[in-house]
Amino acid sequence: MNFSKDFIGLGVAGNFAGHLEQAGEAADFLKVKTEEAKQPKAIFPFYVPAKAEDLAENEAFLATYPVSNDSLNFPQNADNLQIEPEIALICEIQYEAQNDETNQKVTALLPTHFAAYNDCSIRRPNARKICEKKNWGANSKGLSANWIALDRFEAGGNIDDYRIACFHQRGDQFNEYGIDSLAVGYSYFHQKLLAWIVDKMNTQPDLDPMNNIANLLKQANYPRHAIISIGATRYTEFGERNFLQPGDTSIVAVYNGTQFNAEQIAQMARQTQFPAEVSALVQKVK
Repeated sequence: MNFSKDFIGLGVAGNFAGHLEQAGEAADFLKVKTEEAKQPKAIFPFYVPAKAEDLAENEAFLATYPVSNDSLNFPQNADNLQIEPEIALICEIQYEAQNDETNQKVTALLPTHFAAYNDCSIRRPNARKICEKKNWGANSKGLSANWIALDRFEAGGNIDDYRIACFHQRGDQFNEYGIDSLAVGYSYFHQKLLAWIVDKMNTQPDLDPMNNIANLLKQANYPRHAIISIGATRYTEFGERNFLQPGDTSIVAVYNGTQFNAEQIAQMARQTQFPAEVSALVQKVK
């Protein structure tokens, strides 16, 4: 199964300690109340499988399919484009019809696979919504074509052994862009994360940087699958200060830390050659 234009695309903001501060986006969420300090801030849409005319005028751009596994289109009028290395979960969505039969409520997310993901973002300090930094047209997001099957998304599952690495290449210059991080380093993970996302899918209001996801699900005729990027890791000093330019190569690798070490992954990234056991995403900026 490959990522389909019938999937809805959602992301989690603020699920890795320190990332929002490094990205200069912490101020966007000052009005967003959380129940505990480490709780993620919100979920946001990056793709809605609907016709543009069926969406609100300020959300119509979300109908453009943005996902690529090999390229990134450089946006117009922007020069502060950053890689956001993440894990994406590929999930089935379960619903329950409400009393009026026209509305449905999300009852469960069932993750089946995970993969390397680049939630590439334009740093727009005056953006009204998170999603306005995320989808600027075709090839503005990245998902590895190599999905890894989940045995279970619970403590002790196979994903717990995986790590997220990120690199940047410009000509002969090769640098680590994201801090090599454990998947279990996410603030919310496993069933706690899924329960929180389900709640936000049903209840998140259209307020400040957030979109009403329940409305978008309805406008998309309740899609049966989702790709959910679960949060970007922290940047290295290089990654925090350097932005993408045309001609660069962005590399995100999700790998089993019991099979490979960071030095081996870096060498693979230099050569842009990875074995089948690694979910790798290599994108050329065009």
